[in-house]
Amino acid sequence: MSQGSHQIQTQAQQLLQTLSPHQILVVKLLELPTMELEERVRAEILDNPALEEGREPSEQDHTDILDNDFSEENLYTNEDISLGDYRTEDDIPDYKLQEHNRSKGEVAEEIPFSDSVSFYEMLLEQLRMQHLTEEEEIMAEYLIGSLDDDGMLRKGADTLIDELALYRGIYTNAKEIERILSIIQDFDPAGIGARSLQECLLLQLKRKPNTPLKKIEVEIIEKYCDDFTRKNKEKIMQRLDISEETYDEAVNELIKLNPRPGSSLGDIVGKNFQQIVPDFLVETEEDGSIHLTLNNGNVPELHLSREFNELLEEHTTNKENQSKDSRDAFLFLKQKVDAAQGFINAIKQRHQTLLSTMQVIIDMQRPFFLEGDETLLKPMILKDVAEKAKLDVSTVSRVSNSKYVQTNYGIFPLRFFFSDGYTTEEGEELSIREIKQLLKEAVDHENKENPYNDDELADILREKGYPIARRTIAKYRQQLHIPTARMRRL
Repeated sequence: MSQGSHQIQTQAQQLLQTLSPHQILVVKLLELPTMELEERVRAEILDNPALEEGREPSEQDHTDILDNDFSEENLYTNEDISLGDYRTEDDIPDYKLQEHNRSKGEVAEEIPFSDSVSFYEMLLEQLRMQHLTEEEEIMAEYLIGSLDDDGMLRKGADTLIDELALYRGIYTNAKEIERILSIIQDFDPAGIGARSLQECLLLQLKRKPNTPLKKIEVEIIEKYCDDFTRKNKEKIMQRLDISEETYDEAVNELIKLNPRPGSSLGDIVGKNFQQIVPDFLVETEEDGSIHLTLNNGNVPELHLSREFNELLEEHTTNKENQSKDSRDAFLFLKQKVDAAQGFINAIKQRHQTLLSTMQVIIDMQRPFFLEGDETLLKPMILKDVAEKAKLDVSTVSRVSNSKYVQTNYGIFPLRFFFSDGYTTEEGEELSIREIKQLLKEAVDHENKENPYNDDELADILREKGYPIARRTIAKYRQQLHIPTARMRRL
């Protein structure tokens, strides 16, 4: 393992040991979407008798969560303790917050939402059937969560090692990562978890029956994968000393393989619908005002048990004349009341952090929330939101993961609003999302008998006001899984 990786793991371990139990609780609650939060709250109510559901009738309402001081500084009492300080950017003005509450008792309707990445759930089901240790299962689940939508794993071993140390407290090595990944690569569909197109195709060939033709197919992919993708037919035939008929027969089998196994599984599962409860409700009015509401779903309000408070006060009053049993009872009561109050405070802190983050996203992507046009989305990364919300990058990352927002234009995962920007030589920042959209449109409308090469695509975008270099066009084309001009020619 590299020295840098070792330092990051050591720092992460020290960080986890330094965080207080309350800070750890806040971090864990922050990661939960609405439905999981409801389950967590109800489990806490059952576990702690000092915690009760609903409002206490005889007492005033709790102070609005936005008036409480649950700032980032109070979450991490030492400025040096920052979860984001040990995370690279590649992996990852003051304003008044307003919560426009719905009518009392009104709950946002659950809206059917097609899950385009639900192949993760099917992989997790297969994972549960494996006989793994708890640590191995955590590692495998993290690797599955790191797969791209097409089922490929594009994170390097060093990155995965550092992330497992930081986010899961597991310290491992490249050999162990390789072993766990090999387990996932045995899952269906074949090709899942591959780190390259070549590995993806070989994983699928591995499951085919052994035949003389399969041997040739494997040789083509193992030794001449680049030539195969470039359609260098003559070169491959000469190197393998095979006839054109045999080559064509092998190619006919190879083109049946799926270069994006996750996408094919997503198409199947995507026909099903799952219930998504949005964590945020954003309403755009005709006058241009935008209202943000935090959707608590069926998460119950919480308060301290009056009975426990009264018993605690009684034991506190008679503290000097207590017997051993009375002292034990006092300690029990105090422990439960402190835990209940800490949980209530953590829930409130979660609410404010969510609102702070979402409000900044709305402010930065205001044109989209007004018009609903995806091309209006501006370049925005986690660091941008973190700086404006005065939060840590890792905190914003936790908020944006597994959270959804309901808008006038549909329901979107928070990750939808994040994208990198492209800066021209003149310093103008352009949206990569918009550039990719224009690139895709150009390819969709090209003459397939004479498709555009990368230089021609660069000229087309330049005419539209996007001065992008040819090598950048090539990079975006690959990210969009658009083949080269030669491969697109009919």
